[in-house]
Amino acid sequence: MPPYRFLKAVTPLTLCIALAACGTSRTPTGGGGGGYYKVGQPYQINNRWYYPKEDYNYDESGIASWYGADFHEQMTANGEIYNKDELTAAHKTLPLPSLARVTNLENGKSIVVRINDRGPFSGARIIDVSQRAANLLGFENAGTAKVRVQVLADESKAIADAMRRYGTPLETPETPPVQLASAETSATPSLVAAPVETQTLKPMRSTEETRRQLIQTKPLPYAVQLPVTGKTQIYVQAGAFSVPENAQRLQQKLSKYGAASVSTALVNGMKFYRVRLGPIADVPQADALLSKMKTAGISGARTVVD
Repeated sequence: MPPYRFLKAVTPLTLCIALAACGTSRTPTGGGGGGYYKVGQPYQINNRWYYPKEDYNYDESGIASWYGADFHEQMTANGEIYNKDELTAAHKTLPLPSLARVTNLENGKSIVVRINDRGPFSGARIIDVSQRAANLLGFENAGTAKVRVQVLADESKAIADAMRRYGTPLETPETPPVQLASAETSATPSLVAAPVETQTLKPMRSTEETRRQLIQTKPLPYAVQLPVTGKTQIYVQAGAFSVPENAQRLQQKLSKYGAASVSTALVNGMKFYRVRLGPIADVPQADALLSKMKTAGISGARTVVD
């Protein structure tokens, strides 16, 4: 595998994000330059197609893994340099770079990561975080964890818009002042923590230097403790259909692999019928079952956490 919401102002001096304050990184070592903004064209890995896009509503739960020393100081998919000690991550389709909140659903630890790489392509992981991120999230030793990944829309849009408008004045988003979340106030029934307070600065005309600082903005390495909302389970989802008869046919086809169930879900107001196997005891078993699904020609099968 290649290593590959809430702003007061976007300036070369500050770009702050929910859950963790931000700073600008030092110039990366190991060569390769400071990176660039990209979405990318569709690509194929291991006979499966992936379609990168700007998805600022992305919110998905699944399995996370991490990568470390083997890829340290190698170039990422958008030309940055991977540092195992910074809070970065790889994702298959989100824009590079973008910012996302990753929450460990088993212990409530939550951080913000900078997505600057493509992957992971082994098993059915939805995100591959840096070694430091895995340490803060509490799963470095375990290797994998059940997580929720949420794009920070305002911050990610700010990075993308500023880079597209390189050479033009940067605009200040119309965002009300917010307060820093303390350990006491962070324990709310929701997984969405309060954003940090940000410094108000006048917009500045972008130059190569400000562009470099903006693209290298990174989260500071600490976690916020959020409440654990309940027990989560791992499933292999073989498909989701708008027609119930299609779901029932697939359910019957999967009977030789175990008990398959059909459940309903509303997505953007539309009702879908999901065909799932599980719950599954652990990630290795889920990986093995997913492999069987792929061998059986169910290419859209994936591991989900619910």
